[in-house]
Amino acid sequence: MRATPVFYFSLRSPYSWLALHDLRQADPKLLAQLRLVPFWEPDAEYQAQLGQSGQAFLYSTMSREKHLYILRDVARLAARRGLRPTWPLDASPNWEVPHLAWVLADAAGKGLDFLVRATHARWHEGLDICDPEIVARIASELGLDPDSLAGAQTNAAARESGLAHLKSCIDAGVFGVPYFTVGRNAFWGIDRLNEFLAAINETPRLTGATDMRTGNAPRASTIFDHAGGCG
Repeated sequence: MRATPVFYFSLRSPYSWLALHDLRQADPKLLAQLRLVPFWEPDAEYQAQLGQSGQAFLYSTMSREKHLYILRDVARLAARRGLRPTWPLDASPNWEVPHLAWVLADAAGKGLDFLVRATHARWHEGLDICDPEIVARIASELGLDPDSLAGAQTNAAARESGLAHLKSCIDAGVFGVPYFTVGRNAFWGIDRLNEFLAAINETPRLTGATDMRTGNAPRASTIFDHAGGCG
């Protein structure tokens, strides 16, 4: 049996947004079959729980210089895809709010739907997805319980599942997103997406896709031309 391919994503990361876009363009049926695992900077409670088990989350605070570079880099990569990011303002973000809401949505069979909608809300609409009211609105659009998802960060079952996801990221050595795995093979960044897709079926999965710069059919690794990893 082949190992289930995994897409480690973050609702915070613009590179994760671009990877999701590319996967939806390249092979939406395959995307629906991937195992999704959320990656986010854990709060103090989670950090303490991880510390008790001798684990530490692989995340480092971004420098001002890296942040300014990412602003330019993402704008450049998005433009090649015909996209224009609407940069959200993260004043006092609580990343448990959207990611644990995703946990509950995934348990209800709508993890991918929530990922797509929340990503669009953040990067196309510039909405604060750490706001429980925004999460409740997304939940309602998807036919999910808005109160449950909006309060997922205080839901014991959701937090337990979230802890398992954080440990899964640590076990897989995830240090930034997008991050993909197929068995023991790991791929970091949107420029590794072709290799990830090829590793799944041993042949590239981008037949029929076009190079976003030339309009021609892509050669291996022509579309995804930057490491595009973000913590």
